[in-house]
Amino acid sequence: MMFYSDEDLDFYEHEIDLTALKKRQEEQAKKEEQERERLQEEQRKKEARQTRRRTWARRLTGLAAALAVSVTSVASYDWLVAKPRIEELETQRDEMQTQLQELSGSASVSGVSSVVYGNELTVPQIIAKARPSVVAISTVSGWSTGTGSGVIMTEDGTIMTNAHVVSGAQSITVRVMDGTEYEATLLGMDEKTDLAVIKIDATGLTPAEFGDSSSIVQGEIAVAIGNPLGLAFEGSVTQGIISAVSREIEVDGRTMTYIQTDAAINPGNSGGALVNGSGQVIGINSVKVSSSDVEGLGFAIPISVALPIAEQLTTYGYVTGRPSIGIGGEDVTDYMVYYYRIPRGVLVGLVTPDSGAEAGGVEVGDVIVGLNGVSVSSMDELTNEKDKFSPGDTVTLTVYRSGEYVELDVVLGESTGG
Repeated sequence: MMFYSDEDLDFYEHEIDLTALKKRQEEQAKKEEQERERLQEEQRKKEARQTRRRTWARRLTGLAAALAVSVTSVASYDWLVAKPRIEELETQRDEMQTQLQELSGSASVSGVSSVVYGNELTVPQIIAKARPSVVAISTVSGWSTGTGSGVIMTEDGTIMTNAHVVSGAQSITVRVMDGTEYEATLLGMDEKTDLAVIKIDATGLTPAEFGDSSSIVQGEIAVAIGNPLGLAFEGSVTQGIISAVSREIEVDGRTMTYIQTDAAINPGNSGGALVNGSGQVIGINSVKVSSSDVEGLGFAIPISVALPIAEQLTTYGYVTGRPSIGIGGEDVTDYMVYYYRIPRGVLVGLVTPDSGAEAGGVEVGDVIVGLNGVSVSSMDELTNEKDKFSPGDTVTLTVYRSGEYVELDVVLGESTGG
């Protein structure tokens, strides 16, 4: 029997503010309607041109036939008298037949061609190509267990997945397509992008072929491969289309740009592959919208974003160039505001030794309420403001301490994880 906790983010639905999403959807729908009208108008014009070409083709065909009959009749009437005229008619007939051939060729070239983006393979062929590169991941964290999916990056066992699949895991087990299981180690994790890289001791695996997510087109085929709802449904495949190529969504306080698809994505699919019509991985399945009146809203991290992050996690164990204040803390709750008479902000619970925060005079118990003059009332807001700067930059923190507001200059360090 499996137990789940709120820490198993893969097993509960992410709540997303649908108001902003619906507004963007309405704007997108308006744009799509305008685009449809434009395409329909172009289609009507093309059909009109084709109709005119077919009409001229029929006329030329009839005229050429009439000329052929005329030539035969004239020849039988009087060869000697009509010969010059026959030659003239034959010349006109040949010219008309040439024009008819040109029109026929033009009509076939200018007709509406069937362009299917990325549909180089059939769905069974896509699955056969991509499925061996998708693995099942099982985790144990205290009394809870969880499952997810991953994508093989190298034949010697480097695997990319979501950070929330392996976050807090005491043990990680990977099962590849042939059923072999391996213990995995965590190479690095980045909560900001919800990506992680794990490693198993294996050789001869089938690494995924990665595509170019920057060139995908709305409406092209999309296939999701993963393990929804646990290992009982291991290796499940769902098919849909690319619903939107660039959709900004806020999840757990972070805003990212995702690929939107209507291919079914469920808990357990997280970390799995979103594949194009060529069998190439174009995204890492991550999020779905859960609501009683919502269907088919799944999101994947574009592979053009995921791969550079995964490479840094593999090499360094963290993403370089990220700024760090050097504190750990929590949001001030309504309870704290009421009982401790402190303002909303970030309550500092930890100051990292030798960090910019320590050098700047930040203390445990301080409440950070602003950064460079911008008010912050939560850790997410503080992080968003901090991320506008780079390691080595100096920022001014406004903190509430013992009934007073104090401003402290802090030199940002480089974050080495999380």
